[in-house]
Amino acid sequence: MTKFLLAALLLACTSMLPTTQATVSTPAVESGRHVRPLMTHWRFRYTGHPGDAHTLAGAAFDDRGWQRVTLPHTWNHFGEYTTHRTAGIDMRQGVGWYRLHLPGAQLPPGARHYLQFDAVGNVADVWVNGRHVGHHAGAFSRFRIDVTGLLHHHADNVIAVRADNSKPAPGSRTEHVIPLSGDFFIHGGLYRGVSLIGVGEQHVDLMDFGGPGVYLTTPDVDDAQATLRVRSRLRNDANRARQVDVRAVVRDAQGRIVASASESARLPAQATTVRTTTLTLPHPHRWDGRRDPYLYRVTLTLSEHGRILDRVSQPLGVRTMRIDPDRGFFLNGRHLALHGVSRHQDRMGKGWAVSRADEDQDMALIEDIGANTIRMAHYQQSPHWFQLADRAGMVVWAEAPLVNAVSLNDSPADPALIANARQQLTELIRQNMNHPSVAVWGIGNETDLLMATGQLGAKADPVPVLRDLQKLAHRLDPTRPTTLADCCEEVAPKKVLPDVTGISDAIGYNRYFGWYYGQVSDLGPYLDTMHARHPRQPIAVSELGAGGAVSQHTDNPLGGPIDTEGRPHPEAFETWWHEKTWPQIARRPFVWAAWVWNMFDFSSPIRHSGDSTDINDKGLVTFDRKIRKDAFYYYQAQWSSQPVVHITQHRYVHRDYAFADVHVFANAPAVDLRLNGRDLGTVPCRNKVCVRRNVQLSPGANMLRASARFGNRTVTDRVRWIAPDARDGVGINVGDLAGFVDGQGFRYGSDDAFIGGTPHRFSDKQQKRSHGDAPVAMRAGYREGRFGYAIPLPNGLWRVTLTFVDPGTGKHAPRSFDVRADGHTLLSAFEPARAAGGTLRSVTRSFVVRSSHGRLHLQFVPRTGPAVLSGIRIRPVHSPRRT
Repeated sequence: MTKFLLAALLLACTSMLPTTQATVSTPAVESGRHVRPLMTHWRFRYTGHPGDAHTLAGAAFDDRGWQRVTLPHTWNHFGEYTTHRTAGIDMRQGVGWYRLHLPGAQLPPGARHYLQFDAVGNVADVWVNGRHVGHHAGAFSRFRIDVTGLLHHHADNVIAVRADNSKPAPGSRTEHVIPLSGDFFIHGGLYRGVSLIGVGEQHVDLMDFGGPGVYLTTPDVDDAQATLRVRSRLRNDANRARQVDVRAVVRDAQGRIVASASESARLPAQATTVRTTTLTLPHPHRWDGRRDPYLYRVTLTLSEHGRILDRVSQPLGVRTMRIDPDRGFFLNGRHLALHGVSRHQDRMGKGWAVSRADEDQDMALIEDIGANTIRMAHYQQSPHWFQLADRAGMVVWAEAPLVNAVSLNDSPADPALIANARQQLTELIRQNMNHPSVAVWGIGNETDLLMATGQLGAKADPVPVLRDLQKLAHRLDPTRPTTLADCCEEVAPKKVLPDVTGISDAIGYNRYFGWYYGQVSDLGPYLDTMHARHPRQPIAVSELGAGGAVSQHTDNPLGGPIDTEGRPHPEAFETWWHEKTWPQIARRPFVWAAWVWNMFDFSSPIRHSGDSTDINDKGLVTFDRKIRKDAFYYYQAQWSSQPVVHITQHRYVHRDYAFADVHVFANAPAVDLRLNGRDLGTVPCRNKVCVRRNVQLSPGANMLRASARFGNRTVTDRVRWIAPDARDGVGINVGDLAGFVDGQGFRYGSDDAFIGGTPHRFSDKQQKRSHGDAPVAMRAGYREGRFGYAIPLPNGLWRVTLTFVDPGTGKHAPRSFDVRADGHTLLSAFEPARAAGGTLRSVTRSFVVRSSHGRLHLQFVPRTGPAVLSGIRIRPVHSPRRT
């Protein structure tokens, strides 16, 4: 029984430890603190609307027909790796009711009782035995309700909870509850733990915004000693003053007492007393991040005449942190390059109702990739998750959920919203300030995004709210800097946006060059510009990422433009994007931290892209945590000290071409490659990336092996690819990242083997207007400019069919160009629009050409305007081989 109570308690209230019950003289006041988890036997019904609270919350209401549920629970779960929504999803936003019958015999001992909710999405109202006892607005933080005197000790008790996750809208109950917007979903329900706490009349305060009531700081730390200040809030609910003993004890990781202090305190009646105890910790063992996440434990005991009244235990990590605008982040006086990931708390099939085991697995994956920092975006995450960060040595950005906007229309923030933002920031800081992993408090994320996208005007200025939260954060915790994540400075230059840089102590830039805008190579120069513009502001990259669908493949990530909001999102593009982005950050020491967006794919109802629906696919690991994408191994090779050898594109088994570029991620100087038992030689690894280009594959199954030596150990990775027979010819879907199969069963691969030119994609409107005999998929994109192709082919005669579609754009009309094969002119001054009878019409031309030296070279040379091409089909002149 003790093990069960302890395990459940850690889920419900990680900041408090149960104590042994002592003998007392009166049954009304038991010793110590007793916590009863309330995780089972709940009944649930989704009503959608508030309903008749008097009836549904009443003690006499018959709820036997309601669904039985166990916590954590949410009625929402969605996000699927399909291209359409299926019947199994639940995206309802509205009201769900929960009811629990608790016999009086099961109440924890104590003169006073408090209901504790670790989180309810999004607005909660609570009734006890038909009486409304509490209201809380905000989906992410712990809150407690004093229910003393409302529970029956000798009869049945009914606890009723109304959870409302309605979409924020004018007049709704969530209109002024942050976040108002975001690329994520507010799940409804009791998705974290609930417990009932019993304490005596003298206890550590339970009503300090859900905080532990005991707060630790180490203002002075050196190798000889550390000064520890223990600030405690002591509550006396009796009608007379009491004299109590207060003892603070520090234990090391082995449980040995290393410091202690005792004092007597007078607690006035019906009042809270704040006291500070100072201790000296000799030769402190530092909490030193992933290198050595050493934790002490501080226990504050309240007693009277030797009888324990209450006891609270908190983690202590002795460390110093600072951020320099030129040199980055320092932990315990040592520079530490912070590299890590952001995390959302949902999981496929479960929504937000995740278990401790789920969170353990998430942290293990983050540790495995070699990260040393986590951005807990965009809201307060679970008590257990903060504990895991402490133990793993992760440096944490903990964030309040002010996201995208401060109002729903073009108006300043409503006083009610400002009050809610202050409340949720206070809860975040109060509840988590003892965690040594927390380095910065985030006060907002992309708060002017809706202004930048033109959805809100200048009156919806977030700056006054941010300035207010900045002051509040420093008042609540003067020991830590603040930060915020910016979306739009210089990225939306045509918009007149508020300047948020400089409001917080540090800043993070959410930047997606080469994904949503610009070129991937723009990031480094942009960071240099921002550093020069804001020389005193420490700068981080708070989000960097690109979508990656594990079932979608391309042979060349430069073969076509990416459709960020649509399909496909080839995994190889995500991998390439990170390969080009990360070195730009790593070369700039003034960037104090960088977080990949995101560690895991996560649910988002605005996303219909890649190979999924309602999923943001920028994760390094899939939503179900089953597949580590290639980009995961790229960062593991960059960040981890464990041996890494990983061949990319394991899942691209059935290849479109008989040739391939082999990419290996390895943190070794070189890797040895073997294909089908044949030695391909040693490939050097530059920046942990090892590349061998134009590897010829055999028809059918191929086994590729990469290996590297790490001391006396050899690490090997293998991949099986099935390749077509090059003698059957090849098809290229020009200007597109995806391949397709035409009506005759002929396979066209994604655009590859090109030299020069720029890929383009026809707009949806253009595609609807396009005509011709070419397959629709081939009329989706094109390559333009001066370009050529060097296509690996066996020597011989081939029939080459080229498909052209003039997009009808640009200054030059008509456009004309030459087409050559190995220097021989096939078409001279060719005008595709004239040949097709208009723009957006496909036209084909066929030729017999000879390949030599294992290659066929095609050149497209402009005369008037740029050349264009939409497809290549190459078949042998003679009949296909029979097998």
